[in-house]
Amino acid sequence: MSAPVGVAVVVPTWNGRDDLPACLDSLRRQTRPVEIVVVENGSIDGSVEMLRASYPDVTVLVQPVNLGFAGGVNVGLRYALHRGHRFVALLNNDAVAEPTWIDHLVAEMSSDERVGMVASKFVTIDGTRLDSTGECYSTWGLPFPRGRGEERLDAYDSATELFGASGGSTLYRAKMLRDIGLFDEDFFAYFEDVDLSWRAQLRGWRVRLAPEAVAYHRIGATSGRIPGFTTYQTLKNLSWVVVKNVPRRLLPTIVPRLALAYTLTFWRAVLTGSGAVAVKGVVVAAARMPKKLGERRVIQRRRRIDEESLRSLLTWDLPPGSTNLRRLRALVRRA
Repeated sequence: MSAPVGVAVVVPTWNGRDDLPACLDSLRRQTRPVEIVVVENGSIDGSVEMLRASYPDVTVLVQPVNLGFAGGVNVGLRYALHRGHRFVALLNNDAVAEPTWIDHLVAEMSSDERVGMVASKFVTIDGTRLDSTGECYSTWGLPFPRGRGEERLDAYDSATELFGASGGSTLYRAKMLRDIGLFDEDFFAYFEDVDLSWRAQLRGWRVRLAPEAVAYHRIGATSGRIPGFTTYQTLKNLSWVVVKNVPRRLLPTIVPRLALAYTLTFWRAVLTGSGAVAVKGVVVAAARMPKKLGERRVIQRRRRIDEESLRSLLTWDLPPGSTNLRRLRALVRRA
């Protein structure tokens, strides 16, 4: 096994054979050497055979079952930390990175030892709109991708201090991961990166954007294959983010608003034929709540940042975007 180069890029994949070559080829072309690590998450589409035949230089960690995004990524992160890499990036298997992507991420990370995460500029695969320039967290308990849908690709370049970073295209400092821990595998997928961002902020780590670090993303290429997946994961995971991470003095602001948004999301799922999936999400969320309350005690006891500092990082409005949120905004205005 060769010596580590200081930076690893972890690519989780599940039945992503068609998307992987473009992703891995873009990582091979990086101007800074990286160790490419693919976590093969129980695929049955021939991905493993393709990787072994066409990408002998890529480290492939084969899992017998699908561990989800959080579980799969953690396999790659543990490997990278064990190998002694200083920085570990995540990149979705349905994404393609510009050749200087990792160079710009590392440059931003190296500018300040207090920076624990650096988000890249995530652009839609056709290059016409922003997908994300980091993650925001609203006082409604609803996370959302910063800048999604914006046609001006430089619209969010000036503000580089962020609440959080998307797990789809971000660089992490190994020292921070050892401090706050890895992704919460109970989340499986959706909002596990928001949970990690909360934990980083609570420990005093900074999150920044490197606007010159550009990657292109095919939105929903994996999760869109599974009917009801988004509904289930949303209703299961949303409340856990609040229960684990939101400091006590902010709970009266966030919890009532989230309760309204959560109820609207649940009933919309019921009315559109996803009632069974929605109920399952609520039941699983409730069943694991005692565990999350236990994790909360540990997280809050280790907190280094005060509530007032956190307030400035939150978005004090509903997120922009979906039909659900537009209905909620209209309801709030009527009230």
